Amino acid sequence: MDFREDSFMLTMALIVIVFILGQSLFFLVKAMKQGKKLGMAKSTLNNTVIQSVLFTITPALSIVATVIALAPALGIILPWIRLSVIGNISQETSAATAALEASGVHSITVPVTDKTTFATVMWDMTLASSLPLLILPLALKRLQKGVGKAVGKAGNAKLTDALAAAAFIGLISAFIAKALAGRGTGVQAADGTVTYNYDGAGLMSVATLIVAVVVMLILSKIAEKHNVNWLKNFAMPIAMFTAMGVAVLMAQVLPEEIAHFEFRAPIVS
Repeated sequence: MDFREDSFMLTMALIVIVFILGQSLFFLVKAMKQGKKLGMAKSTLNNTVIQSVLFTITPALSIVATVIALAPALGIILPWIRLSVIGNISQETSAATAALEASGVHSITVPVTDKTTFATVMWDMTLASSLPLLILPLALKRLQKGVGKAVGKAGNAKLTDALAAAAFIGLISAFIAKALAGRGTGVQAADGTVTYNYDGAGLMSVATLIVAVVVMLILSKIAEKHNVNWLKNFAMPIAMFTAMGVAVLMAQVLPEEIAHFEFRAPIVS
């Protein structure tokens, strides 16, 4: 049985999920009781709960997309555990990719069969998301003061937003660069035959990137023009799933040599 999805991993996942759900239910009950003590109307409390549930749908779709992206290498259970607690697609995929490459695996689409590599990825993902929880309480106030001074000296109140946007764009640019020029991987067997993973930049990656960008721009334009606020939150996950659907469709419809075409020769190990 695949150790990535054996009974032990499943048990660990269930423990984590039950704990998270229990914690959420605990604070929900406490919040409702406190709201009643403060004299808030029952309809207001119920509407707040409903709005909160609706608000979580969008990030939940992104979480599902992240689990799907990590599943080929790590199975379903580990990404499920990780993203039930904390994390997002950029952080989790970056941490997993870095750990895999450090372990000699150059693709996130190749199943991890070595337990040491699997443990390395797990610890890397966990520590990467845990450190901010430790650092921010100690350093956030100082960071805010530093940013405040920088904004004050520049005389531009929008500088903070520009810095945050620049950091996000830099992160996304790394993924775009990989989709446009990343090299794929292959495994050479003892008899000399090579099995390619078809995970490098090529027709499929560029088509997926273009579809995601176009759908995102169209939905954002519609939301802005017609003032559809809910669509602003759903634009990104809809674009992601649309691009995934197009990639699956292309893989089924196009000839194999076209669907698997890559710009650069894969790295064979």
